[in-house]
Amino acid sequence: MLPRPSPVGPYARRVVDDELDELSTGLTAISLAGAKGVGKTATALQRASTVLELEQAGQRAILEADPSRLTDSQAPVLVDEWQRYPPVWDMVRRDVDRLAQPGRYLLTGSAEPASAPTHSGAGRIVTVRMRPLSLAERRLAPAAVSLSELLSGSRPGISGDVDVALPDYAREIVRSGFPGLRGLSGRAVGAALDGYLDLVVQRDFPEQGYLVRRPSVLRGWLAAYAAATASPASYTSILDAATPGDTEKPAKSTTIAYRDVLTQLWLLEPVPAWSPSQSTLSRLASAPKHHLVDPALAARLVGADEAFLLSGQPLSGRRGALRSDGTLLGALFESLVTQSVRTYAQHSEASVGHLRTRNGDHEVDLVVQGFGRRVVAIEVKLSGTVDDRDVRHLRWLADRLGDGLADAVVMTAGRHAYRRRDGIAVVPAAMLGP
Repeated sequence: MLPRPSPVGPYARRVVDDELDELSTGLTAISLAGAKGVGKTATALQRASTVLELEQAGQRAILEADPSRLTDSQAPVLVDEWQRYPPVWDMVRRDVDRLAQPGRYLLTGSAEPASAPTHSGAGRIVTVRMRPLSLAERRLAPAAVSLSELLSGSRPGISGDVDVALPDYAREIVRSGFPGLRGLSGRAVGAALDGYLDLVVQRDFPEQGYLVRRPSVLRGWLAAYAAATASPASYTSILDAATPGDTEKPAKSTTIAYRDVLTQLWLLEPVPAWSPSQSTLSRLASAPKHHLVDPALAARLVGADEAFLLSGQPLSGRRGALRSDGTLLGALFESLVTQSVRTYAQHSEASVGHLRTRNGDHEVDLVVQGFGRRVVAIEVKLSGTVDDRDVRHLRWLADRLGDGLADAVVMTAGRHAYRRRDGIAVVPAAMLGP
């Protein structure tokens, strides 16, 4: 398991705290969900008067023997890693029905439980997703450009410079957004990530009811999935890359189980294809783009450190090699940006998808859609310079959406923020925030 953030020093407020502040004034129970290590417990502890740590067998046994420990505790009550004792979900749900007290319960969970609760909790327990640290939360530069403002359609002025360059982004990719790793460096980060992945295979899979009989095959599949980051590669091609030359490939049902369990553990977070309502947009591809919850895991799985990312060497010949075009840094930079944009979009109650035509003529890396159906289209570009060719897909989409396009943005690894003459915003990735 990754180390938890040290309690020494002040708590660094997260983007999700704004959402929790608003929801806890009206809702009795909130479930904070996300992969292990993203900081759920540290965030939840800021709000709790009573803490039930269900990873501890003793506390699980006490709660099972005396359920009143939950209902009689001083609120707010934090039930940490609730999935270790799934009946607690129904206990909370029943108490919500009995006593509607805003902000009474906060549940944290690092997996969907292998044995589901009797009831979904719909209408009683609201789930909020938490991810690793976004770029804004890493505080590399002031988040001077707001995604919420871009979604409003006000076309805000875009200007400013950051002292963050390509090597800094490569460093952030391998350094990870897991808060518990931020104080580590060099081999310590790699060792922690390896330990995390080992525990996924050795402990988390069995706890989800799936015994991994050939751990090397699962690790190979994970490496191939990592190599497919930010691509819509088919699962068949991922399996082929994971088992090159292997005449006894795992059954399709096995790899589907891998995908399902990793999704239950919140480790896979593919970006779905955007489904617009406009009739002017048809013949769009439906395959998702693949992403792990943190690009640091992807880099570690394929054996890429900061120096390798910056070298521009092709990935071919390395673990899980699905790419041969030397775009690994670009793919992982897009994954880093995607992770951040999803955090900011959730803050604005917006969804995130991607767009690709079936014949591949046009694609837009990220399409953020707000409640009013207006969208912000985002292209991710590793270079700091942007020319007309880089914005051709954004212009194509603008022609089809008209007023439905709130804004168009190119996110870069450059230093300068500005609006082009055609109105498209150019924003360094470190400058975007909620």
